Amino acid sequence: MNKWGVDRNKVEEEWGARGFSCGLWTDPPGREWKDYVHNNDELFMVVEGTVELELNGAVLRPGIGEEVLIPALSLHSVKNAGSITAKWLYGYKMSA
Repeated sequence: MNKWGVDRNKVEEEWGARGFSCGLWTDPPGREWKDYVHNNDELFMVVEGTVELELNGAVLRPGIGEEVLIPALSLHSVKNAGSITAKWLYGYKMSA
């Protein structure tokens, strides 16, 4: 569990039971990933910092520990909108 209360092992276990992978991503302040589309559903959860997620034109600022579903084929961008390194969990729906 990190200092903000997110237990990565628990999230990984829960996502795995729902058929999703689970990885950790880290970005410095200001880093932005623009206009991505994936063929599979994706789960996203901030574990540290302030992250801005643009999903199909809507701008979201999910709180730490808040899960966001990014449906397959949805245009999305992610930006570290804070002044510290941001970390988030991401997972893709695994094929059956």
